Amino acid sequence: MKLLIPTASGLEQTVKRQLFKLGYEKAPAFNGRIEVEGDFFDVAKLNIRLRSGERVLIKLAEFEAKTFDDLFDGIYAIDWENWLESDSKILMDGKSVQSALGAIKVTGGVAKKAIIRRLSDKKRSGRQTFSETGARSIIGISLYKDVATITLDTSGEGLHKRGYRTLAYTAPLKETFAAALIDNTFYTAENAEDKIFADLFCGSGTLPIEAALKALNIAPNLERKFDFESWKFVDKKTVTLAREQAKDEERRDRKLKIYGSDINPKAVSIAKYHAKQAGVYEYIDFSVADMRKFRSEEKYGVLLSNPPYGERLEDEKTARLLMKDFGQVYRALSDWSAYVLTSLPEFERYFGKRADKKKKLFNANLPCGFYSYLGKYQK
Repeated sequence: MKLLIPTASGLEQTVKRQLFKLGYEKAPAFNGRIEVEGDFFDVAKLNIRLRSGERVLIKLAEFEAKTFDDLFDGIYAIDWENWLESDSKILMDGKSVQSALGAIKVTGGVAKKAIIRRLSDKKRSGRQTFSETGARSIIGISLYKDVATITLDTSGEGLHKRGYRTLAYTAPLKETFAAALIDNTFYTAENAEDKIFADLFCGSGTLPIEAALKALNIAPNLERKFDFESWKFVDKKTVTLAREQAKDEERRDRKLKIYGSDINPKAVSIAKYHAKQAGVYEYIDFSVADMRKFRSEEKYGVLLSNPPYGERLEDEKTARLLMKDFGQVYRALSDWSAYVLTSLPEFERYFGKRADKKKKLFNANLPCGFYSYLGKYQK
């Protein structure tokens, strides 16, 4: 099977590196999706272990569709009887970019009619009724330059929904996005016992928690369920085996130095609760603290933060002053590397130092800069 993994804009190479570490050497990217070959064991493995992919989709077909007749015929040609049951709950999901078929709702309706017609025609018992009371199957229709890609979503809920973040807090990072940011720092699973990781604006705890999951090699979605597990034609032993293998590779005996702090006591309370839900509470030192008071005598640490801006601060002037103080804190740390995600205009000016690297990313559709400051011996 061909499997497609949608990724956030700008993070394609990060996800490709994660795939390579999981054993997928051939993983071409196109139009925001990465393609790999695999079977249902790979479907389970990727859903359970991939840290920054958004979903795992099965690619069912690809064909030119300039008219609704083209779309109907192309979808009808797919062997839906091998993928769906007569009681499958069929949901349609679609998008259209630079294509003649731009009306997504109408497109979804035509596609579903084609699916139902195919299922009905392939049943030998005569006219078939479809109750849609069974397992959910999300069918994706992606139209790009008049080429339709038809997919079946194995994940269901997005892979950022790990299950540990259940309490609300202002403007949290998506878990998959946070994991990708960590993968773009010098903090790795190999050096985690020797290097400090600190987030001085930890909010609800996503960055420190994802750092701990990575350092301990804990599969981020080990405990959650996926849509494909409810499909009758999937061997449940395959999923069990993938979970067992992921569990066997955990390294919970490691000694980590992960710090998360925030000036807001409510935020820290929520962060602690989420860390407990994720099973990594004992590995993270959370504290209520003003960022300005952070000090460390250790060298070569990693500072990664998404400082408050916009919703969490009243005005831009306050954000500027905060970043000025943040820059002073960083420069007092010996040979540390700092990574900052922010939408603050002219961030480098207020931080007081030009970044060694800068990358444009989108956090919840908000354009941001990801600024990398590399320690003296790590450039």
